[in-house]
Amino acid sequence: FHTNKDAPRNRVVAIDIQNPDPENWREIIPQAEETLGSVSYVGGLFVARYLEDAKTLVRLVTPGGEAVRDVTFPGIGTASGFGGHSGDTETFYSFQSYTVPPTIYRYDLESGESSVFKETQIDLDPGEYETIQVFYTSADGTRVPMFLTYTAGLERNGDNPTLLYGYGGFNSSQTPSFRVDRLVWLEMGGIFAHANLRGGGEYGEEWHLAGTKTRKQNVFDDFIAAAEYLMAEGYTSTPRLAIQGGSNGGLLVGAVLTQRPELFSAALPAVGVLDMLRYHTASLNARQWSSDYGLSENEDEFRALHAYSPYHNVQEGTCYPPTLVTTADRDDRVVPWNSFKFGAALQHAQACENP
Repeated sequence: FHTNKDAPRNRVVAIDIQNPDPENWREIIPQAEETLGSVSYVGGLFVARYLEDAKTLVRLVTPGGEAVRDVTFPGIGTASGFGGHSGDTETFYSFQSYTVPPTIYRYDLESGESSVFKETQIDLDPGEYETIQVFYTSADGTRVPMFLTYTAGLERNGDNPTLLYGYGGFNSSQTPSFRVDRLVWLEMGGIFAHANLRGGGEYGEEWHLAGTKTRKQNVFDDFIAAAEYLMAEGYTSTPRLAIQGGSNGGLLVGAVLTQRPELFSAALPAVGVLDMLRYHTASLNARQWSSDYGLSENEDEFRALHAYSPYHNVQEGTCYPPTLVTTADRDDRVVPWNSFKFGAALQHAQACENP
């Protein structure tokens, strides 16, 4: 069994079904520094897929709990799959990164060798770009990881157009993935920065809970610190920095936009949860989000929500950066009145010529 009982980053235990009480469990794969995402059993081995600083690490382990080897990947990326049966000698997995589209590999369980089974043909030389992982410090001293992808040989002159993306919620781990629109941005000379904020699942349940309810401001502090890091390290500067996020990430963009409007040159909040005092009245589905956000019906949570709710923190007489608010008129998850209200509030308050 794969469980997070007494292990917020997960572990594997053996349970005697005739004697299943927890005190009788036998630990097979103990909790590690990395977050254990999934486990399969193939060819007489456990295939344990971890997140190591938000990138995939896959380890083969015997039924007795002994590590056999780690799977070697072609770079920083995300791998999934590794299914099969106990008698198989091979398994298959998919690997992708910011510049490599999903590619299916055959993995020989005996030799540990991977070979390409099926790949997508695109007009791109991944060697023209590089992805690195950096770590920066948030407002409260927390160490936060971030992926940066850009043209190889990039000069840190503070003048590179940069798109900073984040989510930070609902235990969702933000891992490297391939998207054509981001590739076009790279081809145009831009930097794509992907921050792994608290509220996600990159470091297990503790990391998730650190960005929820009355602790939600940690998520916004992490994102602001990412922007400040990019400037301090010479990657970009305010006139060249845009921020982007959708749904819970739209809330993220709306919150940091109202807290630090002078820090960004453009903002792209998509289908955001933007009125935090009334979000839960929008639909039956929306009230379920209170596990992350809390409810304005509870006093302490009301105070936390009101302090960062984007709609309630738009200030008249402020110069906000150019902002494109997008939504969908049939969205049954984040209903469009969130975006309508926020857009109207920004237009009313805007104190400069930025659209």
